[in-house]
Amino acid sequence: MSSGRVLIVGGGIGGVTAALCFAQQGIDVDVFEQASDFGEIGAGIQLSPNCNRVLHELGLESELRSAAFLPEGTEMRDWKSGKLLASTALGNEVVGRYGMPYYHIHRADLMSVLSNAARNSSKICLHTNSHVDGFKITGANVSVEVDGGIFEGDLLVGADGIHSIVRAQLFGEKAPTFTGNVAWRSLVPAERLSHGLVPPVAAVWWGPGSHFVHYYVRGGDLVNCVCVVEKEGWEVESWTERGDHNELKSDFAGWHGTIQTLIDNMDRDACFKWALFDRPPMDVWSEGRATLLGDACHPTLPFMAQGAAMSIEDGAVLARCVASGGDIEASLKKYESLRRERTARVQTGSRRNASIFHARGMKAIARNAVAKRAGGKTLDWIFKYDPLSAHLA
Repeated sequence: MSSGRVLIVGGGIGGVTAALCFAQQGIDVDVFEQASDFGEIGAGIQLSPNCNRVLHELGLESELRSAAFLPEGTEMRDWKSGKLLASTALGNEVVGRYGMPYYHIHRADLMSVLSNAARNSSKICLHTNSHVDGFKITGANVSVEVDGGIFEGDLLVGADGIHSIVRAQLFGEKAPTFTGNVAWRSLVPAERLSHGLVPPVAAVWWGPGSHFVHYYVRGGDLVNCVCVVEKEGWEVESWTERGDHNELKSDFAGWHGTIQTLIDNMDRDACFKWALFDRPPMDVWSEGRATLLGDACHPTLPFMAQGAAMSIEDGAVLARCVASGGDIEASLKKYESLRRERTARVQTGSRRNASIFHARGMKAIARNAVAKRAGGKTLDWIFKYDPLSAHLA
């Protein structure tokens, strides 16, 4: 398919990246987003070398560097003593090893970079306030019903997230499983903190039944905090649910002073919490001229910082498979076969990391010993991956 039109349902990171990748291949795209703008809820996000290959290929390097923060490394620390358990260099070392930088960026800033690029493309039409009611696949055509109107194209991509209506119509609803983990997120203005309190790294503090992550975004002006704790009795799966700051403080009572300072300097009216649900890898993503992308087919727990990266990779591989010519249905099956094992491995690894991060007693002691010896090479299989050539496999 060297021309034609692609219909993408969902205007998040994965959907807009996919639109840019299709446009780069000379293919026209309509993107339907139900929100009033192509914004992004949430706070910080980590962009590793594997997905940055795609973003740089799309010509977005300058914009990313202006909006992001480039961390010098990662650190794992003990929840109470603050002892450094393991560290990995990023910065120039990650560029030398993988040929691409590692970014920390606010989700809203990333979406601004992506949506501005899409608006400047003559091949992409962005539709906001667009509620998709359903779709039909008839031979060589797909049609999407949007607020009573009909849009037609050659291919449909469901990039509409965990609660995907495209997935539901193709394969039925998949009931998620509550993981027993609740995540908090908030931002702290760096100006509120004493100089040097938060180093220029992605820090993960491991504790019994909990962990706390913090890193800079927006050029170092803000500290993004994600705090996960095992608890029952609250199972709201929403990024926009506000939580009680006092409850967050109670969840991390007794933790190191740095953690207490970060919690104390959060905006008490802007602490959000969401229950983490798990969904197993899907065996099939595509049906006829329709396929899925990102969280719609492989939602990933936030314990490897690879959820957004996987959706960005998806967009590059999908666009190249479709643009390589031949039957569209065959191209979609190839895309699916190229992506299924890798994304399932990330899903499984993220699930495993939840228990590793929250280990107790002797398991925690063994974990710390292994982490100290591991070094950064354990991430080679993630960071070395090249989505731009995967379609040639």
